[in-house]
Amino acid sequence: MNPKVIDENKQGATLTTASKSGNNKKLFIESYGCQMNFSDSEIVASILADQGYNTTNRLEEADLVLVNTCSIRDKAEQTVRKRLEKYNAVKKINPGMKVGVLGCMAERLKSKFLEEEKIVDLVVGPDAYKDLPNLLSEVNAGRDAVNVLLSKDETYGDISPVRLGGNGVSAFVSITRGCDNMCTFCVVPFTRGRERSRNPQSIVAEVNDLGQKGYKEITLLGQNVDSYLWYGGGLKKDFENASAMEQAAAIDFAQLLEMVALAQPQMRIRFSTSNPQDMTTEVLYAMTKHDNICNHIHLPVQSGSSRILKEMNRLHTREEYMALIDTVRSILPDCGISQDMIIGFPTETEQDHQDTLSLMDYVKYDFGFMFMYSERPGTMAARKMEDDVPDAVKKQRLSEIIQRQREHSAYRTKQFLSKTVEVLIEKESKKSAQHWSGRTPQNTVVVFPKEHYQPGDFVMVQIDDCTSATLIGTPLSFSETQNA
Repeated sequence: MNPKVIDENKQGATLTTASKSGNNKKLFIESYGCQMNFSDSEIVASILADQGYNTTNRLEEADLVLVNTCSIRDKAEQTVRKRLEKYNAVKKINPGMKVGVLGCMAERLKSKFLEEEKIVDLVVGPDAYKDLPNLLSEVNAGRDAVNVLLSKDETYGDISPVRLGGNGVSAFVSITRGCDNMCTFCVVPFTRGRERSRNPQSIVAEVNDLGQKGYKEITLLGQNVDSYLWYGGGLKKDFENASAMEQAAAIDFAQLLEMVALAQPQMRIRFSTSNPQDMTTEVLYAMTKHDNICNHIHLPVQSGSSRILKEMNRLHTREEYMALIDTVRSILPDCGISQDMIIGFPTETEQDHQDTLSLMDYVKYDFGFMFMYSERPGTMAARKMEDDVPDAVKKQRLSEIIQRQREHSAYRTKQFLSKTVEVLIEKESKKSAQHWSGRTPQNTVVVFPKEHYQPGDFVMVQIDDCTSATLIGTPLSFSETQNA
C-alpha cells in the first residue's frame, strides 16, 4: 500500500444510501477523519431510520444534513467549516433543511456554531446519538439543540448499524469507545471521553449478523483495541473495588479476537488501532492460531526519539518499541506493519528527526500515515508547550519521512514478486475497469484482471509486478493453485 500522508484538506466521504420501507424523510450524512467516525455515522443512520429518515447522496433533496467531524488537525476543522458554508448555501434554497454537527468538533465549538455563527441547528457529541430524536424535536419546535455530554458507559452495543460502506464485502465493528491514554498531542480523551469496552456477546452477535448478510471481512475498531477488557458481566463502574474486579472473570482482547475468529471461521478478521504499550504476545499467538485473523498490525509509533516520546506522554521508549517489533517478527514473520508518525512535535531537534528515520530503517514499515504536528486547543501540549519547530523545518522533515517510507514500501512490495497470495476482492480498480482491486492479509493492495470473479471472492493471485503502492498479478485457476 502506498505511503500515506494525512491530507488535512481532503473531502469527507458521503456514505452510500440505505432505505427503510415507509420512511419519507431524507438524511444526507458526510464523515471526516478516522474509521471510528465512519462507524459512528452508520450508528446515527440506524437511529434516524427509526425516525423516518432514509439516507441520500443528493444534498439538495435532504431534509436533514449531518456532518460527522474530526478535530485531530486544524485544517480538518477548516474543511468542515467550508462544508457547513456549502450546506447553508443550499439551505437558503431549501429553508426546510436542518443542519447538524456530530462528533469530535461538537463539544469544543458548540457555542460558536449555535450562538456566534448560527450556521447549524443542532450539535451532537459522540456519546449523545441516542438523543437525536429529542434534539430533532427541539429543532422542529424552532429551538437550537445541543447535547455534548460524555458518557462513562455508552458503547452503542444495542444498536445495529445501517451499513453504508457500499461494497458489501467489509465492515467495521466497534469494540471500545474513548481513550484513557493522555498523549499530550491528542484531543480524543476530551472529545470521546474515558475508555469503555463493549459487551463481547454483542460484538460476536454483530459479527455473526454480518456473516449471515454475506460480508467477508470485518475490522474490530477502537482507539486502542489492545486495552479491551470486559469484566465478567459488567463494566469497571459495576464493581466496588479493584479486588472485586480481579475476582470476576474477564475477557481481554486476545480472548475476544479468538471468540470472533471462531464464530466466523470463513471471515477475515482485522483490528485497529493497537497501542505499543498494551499489545501482548497473547494477541500475536491468537493470530498464529487462526488463519482468518489477518497478518497485519497498525502500530503507531509517533516518533523514533525516546525523548520526544516522553514529551508526548507515550508510555513506551524507542527501545521498547523496537523490542516489540522483534517479537512480532519472531512470532509472525510475514506480518505487515504500518505506522502513524507526527513530525515537528515541540522541541523536536534534528537528532530526534534522525532517530525517527533510523527507527523507520529498522522496521521498514509496509505503509504509514504521516503528518506535521499542529497544536490542538485543550491538549496538554497546547497548554504547556510552545509550538517551536518552524513550518519550513516541519515540511522538510515530513518530506524526508515520506521519501523514506516510499523506499520501505517499495522494499516490502518487492518481497511478494513471484509469490502467490490470497486476495479478497473489494471493488473495481480505480485505474482500470478491466481489473479488480483487493487486499492481501498483510493489507497490501493487489490488482488483477477481472475474468469471471466478483467482489467478495477470495482469489489466489500470482504476483508478477509491483509499485511501492500496489501488487499486480494474475489470478490462478484451482488446478494452478494446487500446483503453486
